[in-house]
Amino acid sequence: MRGFPISRLGTSKAKLQLREMGSWSFQAEFPSLSLGISEDRRIMNPDYIFVYGTLRRDTNSEMSHLLAKHAEFVDDATYQGRLFKVDYYPGAVSSNNPNDVVQGEVYLLHQADDVALPLLDQYEEFGPEFPEPNEYSRQKQSVLLKSGRFVTAWVYVYNHPTEGLELVESANFIQQPL
Repeated sequence: MRGFPISRLGTSKAKLQLREMGSWSFQAEFPSLSLGISEDRRIMNPDYIFVYGTLRRDTNSEMSHLLAKHAEFVDDATYQGRLFKVDYYPGAVSSNNPNDVVQGEVYLLHQADDVALPLLDQYEEFGPEFPEPNEYSRQKQSVLLKSGRFVTAWVYVYNHPTEGLELVESANFIQQPL
């Protein structure tokens, strides 16, 4: 096999190799990039979460600080749904109307299955240890980042009837007076 350096990749040790049979293969070594199995999965299938209420940065709540410890802010975003004031916190439900949007933020979760999601599930009282039906269900939903890109993110969707709840007309719970 004969190796050819690929200069566009800078200081990495990437090489394009020509095999005896005439087929091409690509071998790349990136010394500064070390990916374990869980990191590979995160890059291939990242765990994002869309938050729209008390977990948002502007709330400065204890849980928003905890989220910041276990996640990285990605962008402001919208979710196709309707936002209701449940109490001192909101509940979002999905909607088929493209004019219905909920404003929030998207985060990339670190150690999603082991740390971040179990903590958030406890906070949102989601799971088998809480009375059925849970007030929220955690669902994978499509959300639109401010940058214009769609991502699939976890969303805690309100799981109770919304009759009698106040609709948050601004679709932004942070701007809603308590």
